[in-house]
Amino acid sequence: MCGIIGYIGDKDISSVLMVALERLSYRGYDSSGIAIIADNELSYWKKAGKTQVLNNLLTPLSIQGSLGIGHTRWATHGIPSDINAHPHVNIEKKLAVVHNGIIENFITLKNSLIDKGYLFTSNTDTEVLAHLLSHHYKTSLEQAVLDVIPLIQGAYAFVVISELDPSKIVCARYGSPLIVGISENEAFVASDVNVLLHHTKNVVYLENKEIAVLSKDNISYLNFSGKTISKDSQKVSFNSLDSSKGGYDHFMLKEIYEQPLIVQNILDKYLKGSDIVFKDIDFIEQQITHIRRFIIQACGTSWHAGLIAKYFIEKYASILTEVDTSSEFRYKNMLASQQDILMAISQSGETADTLACLREAKSKFLKVLSFVNVKNSAMDIESDSVIYSHSGQEIGVASTKNYTAQITTLLLFSIHVARIKGTMDETVFSDMIVSLRKLPNYLQLLLNQHASITDVARKYFKYKNFIFIGRGVNYPSALEGSLKLKEISYIHSTAYPAGELKHGPIALIDENMPVVALCPDTDTYSKMANNLQEVKARSAKTIVICTEGNRELEPYADDIIYIPKVPQYLTPFLISVPLQLLAYEIANMLGCDVDKPRNLAKSVTVE
Repeated sequence: MCGIIGYIGDKDISSVLMVALERLSYRGYDSSGIAIIADNELSYWKKAGKTQVLNNLLTPLSIQGSLGIGHTRWATHGIPSDINAHPHVNIEKKLAVVHNGIIENFITLKNSLIDKGYLFTSNTDTEVLAHLLSHHYKTSLEQAVLDVIPLIQGAYAFVVISELDPSKIVCARYGSPLIVGISENEAFVASDVNVLLHHTKNVVYLENKEIAVLSKDNISYLNFSGKTISKDSQKVSFNSLDSSKGGYDHFMLKEIYEQPLIVQNILDKYLKGSDIVFKDIDFIEQQITHIRRFIIQACGTSWHAGLIAKYFIEKYASILTEVDTSSEFRYKNMLASQQDILMAISQSGETADTLACLREAKSKFLKVLSFVNVKNSAMDIESDSVIYSHSGQEIGVASTKNYTAQITTLLLFSIHVARIKGTMDETVFSDMIVSLRKLPNYLQLLLNQHASITDVARKYFKYKNFIFIGRGVNYPSALEGSLKLKEISYIHSTAYPAGELKHGPIALIDENMPVVALCPDTDTYSKMANNLQEVKARSAKTIVICTEGNRELEPYADDIIYIPKVPQYLTPFLISVPLQLLAYEIANMLGCDVDKPRNLAKSVTVE
């Protein structure tokens, strides 16, 4: 969700904060702001809009200071506006706070503070924190934080500075990420480790119920009880190209083009000769004959990856697999036994609903295996085992390379489980490994079709509605293609299992309705071909993705995109690339901000 940065040291304070906010803006870009302390006096600036609006405000100013905090916002409480932007300050404007997460009991707290005479100017839950911290300030900023924490409910991370205690930054974490960066005579805190690595590779990941107190020459750590604790720093490797566009027009396009390399990297990590090797999943290998069910938890694109994983696991390992959206599953009665294993899928490892399901499963003593991309995230720390996506930093809000990374690791896991369970013979296993090793080349062949896919996009970018249809392992591909289009182009799009069209949705079909039909050579090809004829008979405009060499669908296709001939378990990988490029080009032609779609953020760390 929101992006947080804090800095104390001798560098140009506004430059450090603004560069960090631009790099954090994929987490939220409704508004942004900074607060600094100079000569023991607090000053702050904040503006609605993307970070460039704030930067334009600050450019003519000469801002000096030894410490400061910054924030880029994804709105939860209150519309995007100057007033609702962070930082929020107390009445006397001597204390400023930035916050990620939600204070769930803020209405009760707000009413109590109003009764005490406090005035509120914003519609946010965060302003409650500013007034609470001011009300409880007695001896030090960290003591005020310790006094306020028992009063607030929810998942949060916040950072506070005050001219009453002008030489320190205090931050607290409960549920939302915070990382401290350590360097000589300076310190940083941020909600994303990649922001810090431009300055230092020595970092400390705050865990839940921990506080950090930063000064120029010292960093101390407390738990929520006020007890001093010891924290070890970690050295993090960093590729500076991850956070640059590398010559591409958008991060999303760069990340689409990185997919062959990402898949190759994953194969290099987990394929050792003719074996698949995962660390620390012994509990699955030891209990393989007793596993009753996998329960997959995920949201958004990760949920689509989970639906594909269900197909893989049930087909190859013959283990019942259920897939739920975490935002729904967390409020159901979890009917589970000790023979069940929860699989959580999340790029960030911080997705609030998925994390809540993980914790509920742990409370019922279920084992949890998570598929995450970000090491030291909450899901990484709290899971029994983790399989990493190894997709690198993904800055484009619409997930592309991480989706492909997820289904790659999920396929590897599925056939690994099948092999140790004995439901897959060695010949089939060896053939699948040979095919997987060819996958990066197949993906590159599809990227080479970018120009022709752009031509297709040019024909359809003015349409207001789309339908995507698929069957079997590629029904989730239809869901993912539809999501990509709607989230970055703002075109209404929906996806259906193709066989469900005649149960209602076919009423939508006419000459103004483009239908994207996923028809590769799979077990359901003949059924898909029939469905394609049904929509074409009702005058739909049809974009067909099918296997190269297929000519029988040409009479029913206005446009065809071919994928290489591959085993059907690889078709979701290959179909995703043209769907990503189609969505990208349509959004680009419409003049949309591809990397920062409206109302969205990269990591959903609140309900």
